[in-house]
Amino acid sequence: MHLVVTGAAGFIGRALVARLLGEHASGARPLRGLTLLDVVLADAPAADFVRRIEGSIADAACVARAFESPVDAVVHLASIPGGTAEQQPAPARRVNLDGTLHLLDAAQAQADAGRPAPRFVFASSIAVFGTPMPAQVDDATPARPAMTYGAHKLMGEIAVADCSRRGGCDGVSLRLPGVLARPPQPTGQLSAFLSDLLRDPPAGRAVVCPMGPRAATWASSIHNVVDNLLHACDVAAARLPAGRALTLPTLRFTMAGLVDALAAVHGAGVRERISFAPQPHVEALFGRFPPLFTPAADAAGFRHDGDLATLVHRAVAPI
Repeated sequence: MHLVVTGAAGFIGRALVARLLGEHASGARPLRGLTLLDVVLADAPAADFVRRIEGSIADAACVARAFESPVDAVVHLASIPGGTAEQQPAPARRVNLDGTLHLLDAAQAQADAGRPAPRFVFASSIAVFGTPMPAQVDDATPARPAMTYGAHKLMGEIAVADCSRRGGCDGVSLRLPGVLARPPQPTGQLSAFLSDLLRDPPAGRAVVCPMGPRAATWASSIHNVVDNLLHACDVAAARLPAGRALTLPTLRFTMAGLVDALAAVHGAGVRERISFAPQPHVEALFGRFPPLFTPAADAAGFRHDGDLATLVHRAVAPI
Protein backbone atom coordinates (compact mmCIF):
# COMPACT_ATOMS: atom_id res chain seq x y z
CA MET A 1 0.00 0.00 0.00
CA HIS A 2 0.91 3.66 -0.32
CA LEU A 3 0.33 5.37 3.01
CA VAL A 4 0.48 9.12 3.71
CA VAL A 5 1.24 10.39 7.24
CA THR A 6 0.70 14.06 8.03
CA GLY A 7 2.37 15.47 11.12
CA ALA A 8 5.02 12.80 10.60
CA ALA A 9 7.64 14.67 12.66
CA GLY A 10 5.44 14.96 15.75
CA PHE A 11 5.42 12.74 18.83
CA ILE A 12 2.74 10.35 17.56
CA GLY A 13 3.91 10.66 13.95
CA ARG A 14 7.44 9.54 14.74
CA ALA A 15 6.19 6.53 16.69
CA LEU A 16 3.79 5.58 13.90
CA VAL A 17 6.48 5.87 11.22
CA ALA A 18 8.89 3.76 13.30
CA ARG A 19 6.23 1.04 13.63
CA LEU A 20 5.44 1.18 9.90
CA LEU A 21 9.09 0.79 8.99
CA GLY A 22 9.41 -2.16 11.34
CA GLU A 23 6.31 -3.86 9.95
CA HIS A 24 7.49 -3.26 6.39
CA ALA A 25 10.86 -4.83 7.18
CA SER A 26 9.22 -7.87 8.79
CA GLY A 27 6.75 -8.31 5.95
CA ALA A 28 3.76 -7.74 8.23
CA ARG A 29 2.73 -4.59 6.33
CA PRO A 30 4.53 -4.27 2.97
CA LEU A 31 4.60 -0.72 1.66
CA ARG A 32 5.07 0.34 -1.93
CA GLY A 33 5.22 3.92 -0.71
CA LEU A 34 5.29 5.89 2.54
CA THR A 35 4.83 9.64 2.13
CA LEU A 36 5.75 11.76 5.16
CA LEU A 37 4.40 15.28 5.29
CA ASP A 38 5.33 17.91 7.87
CA VAL A 39 6.72 21.41 8.03
CA VAL A 40 10.20 20.10 8.88
CA LEU A 41 11.44 16.54 8.30
CA ALA A 42 15.14 16.97 9.05
CA ASP A 43 15.72 13.50 10.53
CA ALA A 44 13.05 11.53 8.67
CA PRO A 45 14.08 7.98 7.71
CA ALA A 46 15.76 7.41 4.38
CA ALA A 47 14.54 4.48 2.29
CA ASP A 48 13.77 4.03 -1.37
CA PHE A 49 10.03 3.76 -0.72
CA VAL A 50 9.91 6.75 1.70
CA ARG A 51 9.05 10.16 0.25
CA ARG A 52 9.46 13.31 2.31
CA ILE A 53 7.42 16.45 1.64
CA GLU A 54 8.27 19.48 3.73
CA GLY A 55 5.44 21.97 3.88
CA SER A 56 2.12 22.75 5.49
CA ILE A 57 -1.19 21.03 4.80
CA ALA A 58 -2.58 24.58 4.75
CA ASP A 59 -1.00 24.72 1.27
CA ALA A 60 -3.24 22.80 -1.15
CA ALA A 61 -0.36 22.42 -3.61
CA CYS A 62 1.73 20.72 -0.93
CA VAL A 63 -1.11 18.27 -0.23
CA ALA A 64 -1.55 17.61 -3.95
CA ARG A 65 2.09 16.47 -4.15
CA ALA A 66 1.34 13.74 -1.62
CA PHE A 67 -1.38 12.39 -3.93
CA GLU A 68 0.68 12.36 -7.13
CA SER A 69 0.83 8.58 -6.75
CA PRO A 70 -2.50 6.88 -5.83
CA VAL A 71 -2.93 6.75 -2.07
CA ASP A 72 -4.35 3.75 -0.23
CA ALA A 73 -4.55 5.29 3.24
CA VAL A 74 -3.99 8.62 4.99
CA VAL A 75 -3.24 8.97 8.70
CA HIS A 76 -3.89 12.63 9.40
CA LEU A 77 -2.10 13.69 12.60
CA ALA A 78 -1.07 17.26 11.76
CA SER A 79 -2.70 20.02 13.80
CA ILE A 80 -2.16 23.16 15.83
CA PRO A 81 -3.32 21.99 19.25
CA GLY A 82 -4.75 23.22 22.51
CA GLY A 83 -3.59 26.50 23.90
CA THR A 84 -1.81 27.51 20.70
CA ALA A 85 -5.03 27.20 18.71
CA GLU A 86 -6.86 29.22 21.36
CA GLN A 87 -4.29 32.03 21.22
CA GLN A 88 -3.78 31.94 17.44
CA PRO A 89 -7.14 31.00 15.92
CA ALA A 90 -6.37 32.22 12.39
CA PRO A 91 -3.28 30.05 11.72
CA ALA A 92 -4.96 27.20 13.62
CA ARG A 93 -7.93 27.44 11.27
CA ARG A 94 -5.66 27.29 8.23
CA VAL A 95 -4.05 24.06 9.45
CA ASN A 96 -6.82 22.37 11.42
CA LEU A 97 -9.71 23.18 9.08
CA ASP A 98 -8.36 24.25 5.69
CA GLY A 99 -5.59 21.65 5.81
CA THR A 100 -8.02 18.85 6.63
CA LEU A 101 -10.31 19.96 3.80
CA HIS A 102 -7.35 20.05 1.39
CA LEU A 103 -6.59 16.43 2.25
CA LEU A 104 -10.21 15.40 1.82
CA ASP A 105 -10.41 17.29 -1.48
CA ALA A 106 -7.35 15.41 -2.72
CA ALA A 107 -8.92 12.12 -1.68
CA GLN A 108 -12.15 13.06 -3.44
CA ALA A 109 -10.24 13.99 -6.60
CA GLN A 110 -8.54 10.59 -6.56
CA ALA A 111 -11.91 8.84 -6.29
CA ASP A 112 -13.46 11.07 -8.96
CA ALA A 113 -10.61 10.03 -11.29
CA GLY A 114 -11.79 6.44 -11.02
CA ARG A 115 -9.24 5.21 -8.50
CA PRO A 116 -10.16 3.58 -5.16
CA ALA A 117 -11.12 6.01 -2.39
CA PRO A 118 -8.42 5.94 0.31
CA ARG A 119 -9.00 5.00 3.91
CA PHE A 120 -8.77 8.29 5.82
CA VAL A 121 -7.82 8.06 9.51
CA PHE A 122 -8.37 11.40 11.22
CA ALA A 123 -6.80 12.00 14.64
CA SER A 124 -9.58 13.78 16.48
CA SER A 125 -9.55 14.43 20.22
CA ILE A 126 -11.53 14.04 23.42
CA ALA A 127 -11.41 17.85 23.39
CA VAL A 128 -14.66 17.64 21.38
CA PHE A 129 -16.46 16.91 24.68
CA GLY A 130 -15.38 20.17 26.30
CA THR A 131 -15.36 20.92 30.01
CA PRO A 132 -16.92 20.25 32.41
CA MET A 133 -17.79 16.75 31.26
CA PRO A 134 -21.02 14.98 32.27
CA ALA A 135 -21.16 12.29 34.96
CA GLN A 136 -20.14 9.69 32.36
CA VAL A 137 -19.09 9.74 28.72
CA ASP A 138 -20.32 7.17 26.22
CA ASP A 139 -21.23 6.89 22.55
CA ALA A 140 -24.36 9.00 23.07
CA THR A 141 -22.58 11.90 24.80
CA PRO A 142 -22.99 15.06 22.70
CA ALA A 143 -19.87 16.87 21.56
CA ARG A 144 -19.74 20.35 23.09
CA PRO A 145 -16.22 21.69 22.59
CA ALA A 146 -15.23 24.51 24.90
CA MET A 147 -12.09 25.60 23.02
CA THR A 148 -11.16 26.35 19.42
CA TYR A 149 -9.06 23.18 19.11
CA GLY A 150 -11.98 20.95 20.09
CA ALA A 151 -14.28 22.85 17.74
CA HIS A 152 -11.84 22.35 14.86
CA LYS A 153 -11.66 18.63 15.59
CA LEU A 154 -15.43 18.30 15.62
CA MET A 155 -15.66 20.15 12.31
CA GLY A 156 -13.02 17.79 10.92
CA GLU A 157 -15.06 14.78 12.05
CA ILE A 158 -18.10 16.11 10.20
CA ALA A 159 -16.05 16.73 7.06
CA VAL A 160 -14.62 13.18 7.17
CA ALA A 161 -18.11 11.70 7.55
CA ASP A 162 -19.45 13.82 4.68
CA CYS A 163 -16.56 12.93 2.38
CA SER A 164 -17.12 9.26 3.20
CA ARG A 165 -20.83 9.60 2.40
CA ARG A 166 -19.94 11.12 -0.96
CA GLY A 167 -17.50 8.31 -1.76
CA GLY A 168 -14.38 10.47 -1.62
CA CYS A 169 -12.78 8.51 1.18
CA ASP A 170 -13.42 5.64 3.56
CA GLY A 171 -13.04 7.64 6.74
CA VAL A 172 -12.77 7.04 10.46
CA SER A 173 -12.21 9.70 13.10
CA LEU A 174 -10.55 8.57 16.33
CA ARG A 175 -10.98 10.72 19.43
CA LEU A 176 -7.57 10.37 21.06
CA PRO A 177 -7.09 10.73 24.83
CA GLY A 178 -3.90 11.86 26.52
CA VAL A 179 -0.90 10.01 25.08
CA LEU A 180 2.03 8.97 27.28
CA ALA A 181 4.89 9.50 27.65
CA ARG A 182 5.93 12.51 25.63
CA PRO A 183 9.65 13.34 25.28
CA PRO A 184 11.19 15.57 27.96
CA GLN A 185 10.99 18.74 25.93
CA PRO A 186 9.73 22.20 27.04
CA THR A 187 6.50 22.19 25.02
CA GLY A 188 4.55 24.36 27.46
CA GLN A 189 1.76 21.76 27.67
CA LEU A 190 0.05 21.81 31.06
CA SER A 191 -0.40 18.03 30.87
CA ALA A 192 3.36 17.39 30.59
CA PHE A 193 3.48 16.45 34.27
CA LEU A 194 1.82 13.11 33.45
CA SER A 195 4.74 12.16 31.22
CA ASP A 196 7.16 13.44 33.87
CA LEU A 197 5.54 11.16 36.46
CA LEU A 198 6.10 8.11 34.27
CA ARG A 199 9.67 8.96 33.35
CA ASP A 200 11.38 10.87 36.16
CA PRO A 201 10.76 9.09 39.52
CA PRO A 202 11.98 5.71 38.16
CA ALA A 203 15.13 7.54 37.01
CA GLY A 204 15.72 9.01 40.47
CA ARG A 205 14.29 12.47 39.82
CA ALA A 206 11.63 14.12 41.99
CA VAL A 207 8.32 15.29 40.53
CA VAL A 208 5.65 17.54 41.99
CA CYS A 209 2.21 16.50 40.76
CA PRO A 210 -0.12 19.50 40.24
CA MET A 211 -3.19 17.33 40.87
CA GLY A 212 -4.30 15.68 44.09
CA PRO A 213 -4.22 11.91 44.69
CA ARG A 214 -7.96 11.54 43.94
CA ALA A 215 -7.90 13.47 40.65
CA ALA A 216 -8.88 11.15 37.78
CA THR A 217 -7.80 11.37 34.14
CA TRP A 218 -7.79 9.34 30.91
CA ALA A 219 -4.65 8.28 29.07
CA SER A 220 -3.13 5.66 26.77
CA SER A 221 0.44 4.66 26.02
CA ILE A 222 1.98 5.73 22.73
CA HIS A 223 2.22 2.03 21.81
CA ASN A 224 -1.52 1.61 22.29
CA VAL A 225 -2.36 4.69 20.25
CA VAL A 226 -0.17 3.47 17.37
CA ASP A 227 -1.88 0.05 17.61
CA ASN A 228 -5.26 1.75 17.25
CA LEU A 229 -4.18 4.00 14.38
CA LEU A 230 -2.97 0.99 12.43
CA HIS A 231 -6.13 -0.94 13.26
CA ALA A 232 -8.07 2.02 11.86
CA CYS A 233 -6.19 1.60 8.58
CA ASP A 234 -7.44 -1.98 8.31
CA VAL A 235 -10.84 -2.26 10.04
CA ALA A 236 -13.77 -3.01 7.73
CA ALA A 237 -16.12 -0.09 7.07
CA ALA A 238 -19.06 -2.29 8.08
CA ARG A 239 -17.74 -2.28 11.67
CA LEU A 240 -17.75 1.54 11.88
CA PRO A 241 -20.68 3.67 13.10
CA ALA A 242 -22.64 5.76 10.61
CA GLY A 243 -21.01 8.98 11.81
CA ARG A 244 -17.54 7.44 11.37
CA ALA A 245 -16.32 8.93 14.71
CA LEU A 246 -15.18 6.79 17.63
CA THR A 247 -13.95 7.63 21.10
CA LEU A 248 -10.97 5.35 21.65
CA PRO A 249 -11.01 3.01 24.65
CA THR A 250 -8.57 4.31 27.24
CA LEU A 251 -7.77 3.85 30.90
CA ARG A 252 -9.25 6.05 33.61
CA PHE A 253 -7.10 6.30 36.72
CA THR A 254 -6.40 8.49 39.72
CA MET A 255 -3.05 10.00 40.54
CA ALA A 256 -2.88 7.73 43.60
CA GLY A 257 -3.51 4.75 41.33
CA LEU A 258 -0.75 5.89 39.00
CA VAL A 259 1.71 6.14 41.89
CA ASP A 260 0.73 2.63 43.01
CA ALA A 261 1.34 1.30 39.48
CA LEU A 262 4.72 3.04 39.29
CA ALA A 263 5.69 1.47 42.61
CA ALA A 264 4.56 -1.96 41.42
CA VAL A 265 6.60 -1.69 38.21
CA HIS A 266 9.68 0.20 39.42
CA GLY A 267 9.82 -0.41 43.18
CA ALA A 268 8.49 1.31 46.27
CA GLY A 269 11.29 3.90 46.20
CA VAL A 270 9.49 5.92 43.52
CA ARG A 271 6.92 7.01 46.12
CA GLU A 272 9.53 9.11 47.92
CA ARG A 273 10.15 11.11 44.73
CA ILE A 274 6.52 12.09 44.13
CA SER A 275 4.76 14.88 46.01
CA PHE A 276 1.39 16.57 45.47
CA ALA A 277 0.67 20.29 45.19
CA PRO A 278 -2.79 20.53 43.59
CA GLN A 279 -3.48 23.47 41.29
CA PRO A 280 -7.23 24.04 40.78
CA HIS A 281 -6.94 25.10 37.11
CA VAL A 282 -4.88 22.00 36.24
CA GLU A 283 -7.32 19.71 38.02
CA ALA A 284 -10.21 21.40 36.22
CA LEU A 285 -8.61 20.59 32.86
CA PHE A 286 -7.16 17.13 33.48
CA GLY A 287 -8.35 15.75 36.82
CA ARG A 288 -12.13 15.50 36.61
CA PHE A 289 -12.58 12.89 33.91
CA PRO A 290 -15.67 10.73 34.47
CA PRO A 291 -16.12 7.01 33.72
CA LEU A 292 -15.86 6.28 29.99
CA PHE A 293 -17.78 3.65 27.98
CA THR A 294 -16.85 2.98 24.35
CA PRO A 295 -19.03 0.10 23.07
CA ALA A 296 -18.80 1.16 19.39
CA ALA A 297 -15.01 1.25 19.43
CA ASP A 298 -14.86 -1.98 21.42
CA ALA A 299 -17.09 -3.72 18.87
CA ALA A 300 -14.88 -2.44 16.04
CA GLY A 301 -11.80 -4.00 17.62
CA PHE A 302 -10.11 -0.99 19.20
CA ARG A 303 -8.48 -1.59 22.60
CA HIS A 304 -6.93 0.22 25.57
CA ASP A 305 -3.70 -0.76 27.33
CA GLY A 306 -5.46 -3.34 29.49
CA ASP A 307 -4.26 -2.20 32.91
CA LEU A 308 -2.32 0.63 34.45
CA ALA A 309 0.86 -1.36 35.04
CA THR A 310 0.99 -2.18 31.33
CA LEU A 311 0.49 1.49 30.44
CA VAL A 312 3.30 2.49 32.81
CA HIS A 313 5.63 -0.03 31.18
CA ARG A 314 4.67 0.60 27.55
CA ALA A 315 4.62 4.40 27.80
CA VAL A 316 8.39 4.60 28.16
CA ALA A 317 9.37 1.49 26.17
CA PRO A 318 10.98 1.92 22.73
CA ILE A 319 8.45 1.79 19.93
